[in-house]
Amino acid sequence: MVFDTSGKRRHVVKFVYAILAILMGSSLFLVVGPVNIGGLLGNSSSTSSSAVFEEQAANLERKLKKNPTDEDLLAALFRTRVNAANANIVVNPTTQRQEVPAESITQFQRAAEVWDRYLKQAGGEPNPGLAQLAANAFFATAANSPVSNKSFVTLEEASDAQRIVAQARPSLNSLSTLAIYQYFSLNFAAGDKSKQQAEALTKTKAEAKAVTKQLAEYRKRAKKLTTVKKELEKAQQGTGKQALENPLGGIGGESTMSP
Repeated sequence: MVFDTSGKRRHVVKFVYAILAILMGSSLFLVVGPVNIGGLLGNSSSTSSSAVFEEQAANLERKLKKNPTDEDLLAALFRTRVNAANANIVVNPTTQRQEVPAESITQFQRAAEVWDRYLKQAGGEPNPGLAQLAANAFFATAANSPVSNKSFVTLEEASDAQRIVAQARPSLNSLSTLAIYQYFSLNFAAGDKSKQQAEALTKTKAEAKAVTKQLAEYRKRAKKLTTVKKELEKAQQGTGKQALENPLGGIGGESTMSP
């Protein structure tokens, strides 16, 4: 979808740009300290070549044509797609922010397709390590792609994958992250429940206070997305069948995430 930048629609563009900064500027500082996005997304080597991973993915795809339901092959392909995405992520030397280019988003989207196939084969026992990669890949995709209704679906997918992690490995970190993802997917009731579960795992009053404060801040930021969604729906209704370009590919022409 695209926003009409003339007349009353101009404020929509400006407003959504500001909300994009909420997603992309959120550093995911949990009580355990700052999280490295490269590690969060499963980047095994900053020097790895995307071309190498792409070649590996192609080989796995060929094998899957013969055995399309092979769970291990699907898991390997998923990891490879995520690694290919991470190989393209770079740190801007000027801003020191990690930039997630279109090539990475494409690889994350391909990984998401594989994740869906993997889930069907894994049944009720998906690998929590893979689920962690999926959760953060979905979030990275939503944070660095044009804002649309699909963005909110992707955020829900991020929280769904993170829930698998939290259920298999309940911890202060996994539950705090789950609460954040649920807030950004606008599931505030579920986010509040996860927040309470995270608070229950704190060891001191000071730690509990820090968790409460930080998650409350994320909840406040996420609340603003409800207005974005409403404005998005209004813009779509107003444009009808008119094709408009979504301006949310990044701020200042660059798509970045805070490290």
